Amino acid sequence: MDSKQPTTHLGAVLAIIITSYLMLVVDISIVLTGLPKIQAELQFSSASLSWVQNAYTLAFGGLLLLGARAGDILGRRRMFVAGLMLFTAASFAIGVAQSPAWLLGARAVQGMGAAILAPSTLALLSSHFAEGPARTRALAYYSAAAGVGASLGLVLGGLVADLISWRVGFFINLPIGLALVWCAQRYLAETPRRAGQLDVVGAITSTVGMSALVYGIVRSAEVGWGDGLTELSFLAGLLLIVVFVFHEARTSQPILPLRLFASRERNGAYAARMLFLGGMVGFWFFTTQYLQAVLGYRPLQAGLAFLPTTIPNFGVAMMVPLLTRKWGNTRLLAIGLGTAAVGMAWLAQVSAHSPYLSSVALPMVLIGVGQGAVLGPLTVAAVAGVHKEDTGAASGLVNVAHQLGGSLGLSVLVVVAAFTTTNTSNTSEHLAQRIANTFHASTVMLLLSLALVLLCIARPGRKPSALPQA
Repeated sequence: MDSKQPTTHLGAVLAIIITSYLMLVVDISIVLTGLPKIQAELQFSSASLSWVQNAYTLAFGGLLLLGARAGDILGRRRMFVAGLMLFTAASFAIGVAQSPAWLLGARAVQGMGAAILAPSTLALLSSHFAEGPARTRALAYYSAAAGVGASLGLVLGGLVADLISWRVGFFINLPIGLALVWCAQRYLAETPRRAGQLDVVGAITSTVGMSALVYGIVRSAEVGWGDGLTELSFLAGLLLIVVFVFHEARTSQPILPLRLFASRERNGAYAARMLFLGGMVGFWFFTTQYLQAVLGYRPLQAGLAFLPTTIPNFGVAMMVPLLTRKWGNTRLLAIGLGTAAVGMAWLAQVSAHSPYLSSVALPMVLIGVGQGAVLGPLTVAAVAGVHKEDTGAASGLVNVAHQLGGSLGLSVLVVVAAFTTTNTSNTSEHLAQRIANTFHASTVMLLLSLALVLLCIARPGRKPSALPQA
């Protein structure tokens, strides 16, 4: 750490890091409550509407490892500021978008800015807070921001979409981003530069490969699996991912050191996070549509209808350090995933005539409790035992699993919704059945995530331990 920079303002440092990461997470979900209005105003099809989310998360997740590596080589504060500026400028471009192509292009650029910014947030947190209780508390607050931000974005998105315009949700990032840039220059200490090269080949093959894979899955929802372009896109995506892994194994300075996968616990945490986010992104995406298109809620009402998830999520996330000391990381993970799965299975029983309180709000409470209990321990398990030189790559991989898990999960759920058949011609009943089926699929993802935690992260005969150090 550069000794010329102030290092005593740890409260300000934590506030800057959490606010910046909260801005990223909120932005992923803030658009969801406004999706019906975006679709009507810019003429998106039902399947292509998912690209409003996926264009962002694919660029975000696909370039995260390159962003993490750039932070290691060029300095994390420098990349933090660069990511903030790109993210803020793209937010303004989204707010003035006049066509689907314009909006999706700006969302992809915004995802690039997030890919530069996000890994620097966790790496800067690790470099400013020493191992021990201080870093554990900081990680708990950081993880709480990830969980609560998704819910906060839905409420805020509903508010501005209903009262003003969905575009305002993106304009909000302009003053916040500029303020964070100023604060970062004043309070964050720069990390030393390191010699090295950027693995551009790895970044391109991983990003294009994941994008082609998701495109093939989403396209199948519109034209079926027999379509030539669908099959070509899917196979090309798989091939590029194989090329990426082969390249990373041979290059001298990979963006993804394969030694990170030497730990069974970390592997389980990465895979469990992808499955968990796959199921949860479907919850946010399709519940919003259920509330507005089936139950007839306005965007503001739909945003407020998520409070049964938001409040328990926040409360439990704040209690994670205490709960892990009492139960241990693995037991808390298992309880959280089991609770979320029960809530999702309950929510999957919705129909066009389901009452909000008993069929939506009460399951939301369980889902919120589950998410609040899961994300913090999953983050800790994913960075536990990582060597200092791999801190940036490991933190980037946590976010990769977060974003790409959401993209892949949502694309699969779009297919599930598209291939739902019912015996009714009633539009609301048909839509409700499609959405209910996606919740069934999300339940399966959560149960698979729980199985991975029990098989890979749990240690037979090991006593529950306190929250591990990153």
